[in-house]
Amino acid sequence: MNAKDEQPWRQLGLTEGEYERIRKDLGREPNLVELNIYSVMWSEHCSYKHSRAALRMLPVEGPHVLQGPGENAGVVDLGGGLGAAFKIESHNHPTAVEPFQGAATGAGGIIRDIVAMGARPAALLGSLRFGPLEDRRSRYLFERAVAGINWYAKETGIPVAGGEIYFEECYRGNPLVNAMCVGLLPVERLMRGRASGEGNLVLLAGALTGRDGIHGVTFASVELTAEIEEEERPPVQVGDAALGKALLEATLEVIEKDLAVGVQDLGGAGLTCAVTETAARAGSGIELELDLVPLREEGMTAYEILTSESQERMLLIVEPEKRAEAAAAFERRGLSCTVIGRVAGDGMVTVKHHGETVARVPAKSVAEGAPVYEPAFCEPEYYGRLAAFDPLELPQVDNLNEALLKVLGSPDVAGRAWIQSGRGEVNDDVSIEGDLPAGTGGGGAALLPLPHGRALAMAVAGNGRLVYLDPYRGAIFAVCEAARLLACAGAEPLGITDGLNFGNPEKPEVYWQFKQAVEGIADACRALSLPVVGGNVSFYNEVEGEAIYPTPVIGAVGLQENAAKSCSPGFSRDGDLIYLLGASSISLGGSQYLKSCRGRVAGALPQIDLELERRLQELLRRIIGEGLPGCARDISGGGLAVALAECCLLGGRGAAVALPAADRPELTLFGEGPSRVAITVKPGSSQRLESLAREAAVPAVQLGQTGGDRLRIAVGGQELVDLTVARMWKVYREAIPCLSQ
Repeated sequence: MNAKDEQPWRQLGLTEGEYERIRKDLGREPNLVELNIYSVMWSEHCSYKHSRAALRMLPVEGPHVLQGPGENAGVVDLGGGLGAAFKIESHNHPTAVEPFQGAATGAGGIIRDIVAMGARPAALLGSLRFGPLEDRRSRYLFERAVAGINWYAKETGIPVAGGEIYFEECYRGNPLVNAMCVGLLPVERLMRGRASGEGNLVLLAGALTGRDGIHGVTFASVELTAEIEEEERPPVQVGDAALGKALLEATLEVIEKDLAVGVQDLGGAGLTCAVTETAARAGSGIELELDLVPLREEGMTAYEILTSESQERMLLIVEPEKRAEAAAAFERRGLSCTVIGRVAGDGMVTVKHHGETVARVPAKSVAEGAPVYEPAFCEPEYYGRLAAFDPLELPQVDNLNEALLKVLGSPDVAGRAWIQSGRGEVNDDVSIEGDLPAGTGGGGAALLPLPHGRALAMAVAGNGRLVYLDPYRGAIFAVCEAARLLACAGAEPLGITDGLNFGNPEKPEVYWQFKQAVEGIADACRALSLPVVGGNVSFYNEVEGEAIYPTPVIGAVGLQENAAKSCSPGFSRDGDLIYLLGASSISLGGSQYLKSCRGRVAGALPQIDLELERRLQELLRRIIGEGLPGCARDISGGGLAVALAECCLLGGRGAAVALPAADRPELTLFGEGPSRVAITVKPGSSQRLESLAREAAVPAVQLGQTGGDRLRIAVGGQELVDLTVARMWKVYREAIPCLSQ
């Protein structure tokens, strides 16, 4: 190793150019503590230095936005003095190393983000990715991660209201855990993470500070290797859900009593991030005394105290006369609450330890001064090759009954009853649109009752396989699907949060994927008038140089003005007429059928008409507002056949469907495309439905009728699917438990 490689700034992950920038900002050589401060804050995880340029494309303003990007979470106005705070974040690398704690602390961290805004958390949603369940290691990661999320949710009393899970080879060594939390708050209680008011006190509340999670953000900003997984276990944080619950209640009490002027979660980079960000946002400084930080381990150095990511901690900015009452809220619950510093007016973060000043850095330089990179990008070699593949060149499948069962039994589609077990014990106020009789999530929106008969709708959507094949169009599909799920519940989307999971952005092919996907999200959001109020970028999701699928996950919230008009996601009545609303453009490219039945991930995605998508969603809200549909279900993975099958399972009754003749029936049954919804209406409402669809210029095709105990689908007069609901239910319900043994 040469002398240059031994430089401490290089060992901390800083480049030579970044080091020179730090020297310029300080006007001198930084010491080792200051280098640690800069290294964690200028890591990819904290600074977004490779993504900020692209993220500027996203629309962030809208009529309902109370708080956009730049705070702990976004907030939208629900009317009537009520707001909703929500955000999605990833905890991918920690989950790969220690899945239970990695996933649990991911849930804990996003819950604290919501609390820091002054909101009471109401629901969690998860978007998870793992390797094939046939692989023992993947099964272990999957089961332990799900257990970690459920444990933290149950202990804190926050229901897991839904989500999505996919299993792909590319996630074998690098699973994804994206957790979304949604909370409610009175808008006048909206809190921000700002260190305002010179002379105000800086309080650290919650758990004691230890060595767990030190440099966790640096760990999350590099590719995973076998050596890292074995040697760098300390970056994995350790959660305590009981403490998390106590911290939640104490923090909300302090905010409700107007005892704090600023609140900041201690997550990535620990105290370093909390003090520099709160000071930078307020244009202030902070004087910090590390000797006052309550520790649970002896001999901790200044940089260890500053960069520890010990969980269940909050930073509060409190006026001196309110300190005792604020501290009492935590102490009554057995939590520490200690003054560790004060707000200064000089814009500097000054850190003292053992009577010496060990760091003095400009808050804005640390929190906002990282360089912005725009890496080179180029289209990957595989892109054109896979897009040219035509799935219809494969031989036709003879047994479409078996094909449907195979897709229904795929882990990407199959029921998740045991995954979300126990959620009903937590909070029965949340209604999950998509529950099966035995509690299996059906992939729809979750509804949270609000005052005056309204409801808050929540959903997540994203399919990395589609984004891999076409980053721009696949990202558009994710935004539209998330919004469409809300529309199927009769809700108007108010805003989205995005979790962007990609490989190494310094690789031109990966950055091309990222840039294309962000552009797709931006275009879809503008078409649907959807602001992006916050989110998370997770880069370096690679193992030994092999990247995951580019995986943007979209979390959406919306408002249902009349919750009583919400319809079922399943066939809830006999004799209803079944309609297909929306686009006719479908493809087997990237489809679940092609993966499950043919073992291929290839092909071109269908076109999308964003104006038609907008009209379809408006039509859904109108017809649901009139109480016409008995059922409304988005058609996505698995195509029309799977959507009809799931409607049968969700409603516990069958259907008879007749489709036009087709050269390739599997395309008709399993082809996938955006802007399509299956709905049912009573025969007497069919004319009104068709009239409204014509007025909205949305195609509406009658497919058949509900009833009986089996799903029968004829194509061109030939019955190609005939399955009992009981047989489909058995395959759908048992697939994941059987695979996870």
